[in-house]
Amino acid sequence: MFAAMTDSPEKPARKPRKSAVKAAEAEPAPAPPWRRRALRWAGRGLAGVGAVYAVLILLFSFLPPPINFYQLGEVARLGGIEKDWVSFEEIAPVMARSAVAAEDANFCLHWGFDMAAIREAVEKGSNRGASTISQQMVKNVFLWHGRSWLRKAMEAALTPVVETVWTKRRILEVYLNVAEFDEGVFGVQAAAQHHFGVDARDLSPTQAARLAAVLPDPQNRSASEPSSFVRSRTRSIMSGAETIAADGRAACFEE
Repeated sequence: MFAAMTDSPEKPARKPRKSAVKAAEAEPAPAPPWRRRALRWAGRGLAGVGAVYAVLILLFSFLPPPINFYQLGEVARLGGIEKDWVSFEEIAPVMARSAVAAEDANFCLHWGFDMAAIREAVEKGSNRGASTISQQMVKNVFLWHGRSWLRKAMEAALTPVVETVWTKRRILEVYLNVAEFDEGVFGVQAAAQHHFGVDARDLSPTQAARLAAVLPDPQNRSASEPSSFVRSRTRSIMSGAETIAADGRAACFEE
């Protein structure tokens, strides 16, 4: 009887299972509110930049780009620039072939990046010759000059989009209208007038090759007062222009 009235001893509390403890320890602590807000705003900012570029790519697929960052810088530095937009039909066909022969002979064969040229440039330890006309056009129209990983990354992201939305003919048309051919002289029409006193539609094969020969260093080379290097490069470009016309590598931009 007394034994029945005696309080039963309390059972010891159960220890949490090791697996439960490990699971609790493994759960990451929630990110601070400020970090979540920063990530949210960063995502919105990137989406906004992407939307702006998407609109510009669509607009410039049929409208002439009014000006770019580099041209604005040259306006501030020089006090003004020469530029005159012309349609592709108003440019001598030999000028288009000369530019392709000089800067990107496989222009019609790639999707924005010439992987063979990139591999060759990497092997030689240089990036000269690896940049396609599509990449150069994207840099000139949508980005800025100068070497930085940010610009390179944006160029790599935008180039395939432009190649998808624009035709090769349009890419080359815009390129020829925004490329610099002398200090402060932009576009093939302004360059033809500046160097030879003719319109872009009337350029001869030699004149077209000379203009292409100053690329990509127009401020240190002259088409109207060619050095021995420019003369030699002109002959090479004239030969290359004839070659791509004969082997079909100009078919994507010629009717």
